[in-house]
Amino acid sequence: ERPTLCQEGSQNFGQSSDLGVQQHIRTKEKSYKCFLECGKSFSNSPDLLIHQWVHTGKWPYECEECRKSFSQSSILIHHHKIH
Repeated sequence: ERPTLCQEGSQNFGQSSDLGVQQHIRTKEKSYKCFLECGKSFSNSPDLLIHQWVHTGKWPYECEECRKSFSQSSILIHHHKIH
C-alpha cells in the first residue's frame, strides 16, 4: 500500500489501516463499551480490559501460592520473590 496522509495533521502512515487507527484516536471515538456494570466507553480495547478488571476485582496474573492477583506479569514475577 502507498503511504497515506492523515487529513487532520501532517503525519504520514505506511498503510491505510494505520491511518484508520489514527483517525479513531483523533476523533476520540469510544467504541469499546463496558458491558459489566457502568456502560463506560473507551477508545481502545486494552483500556476497556483494564477497566473491567476494576469491576471484577481480579487481575489476569495470579500467584498460585497465595492467590493474590496482579495487573502485569512483571509485578507477579517480583511478587514470587517474597515467597
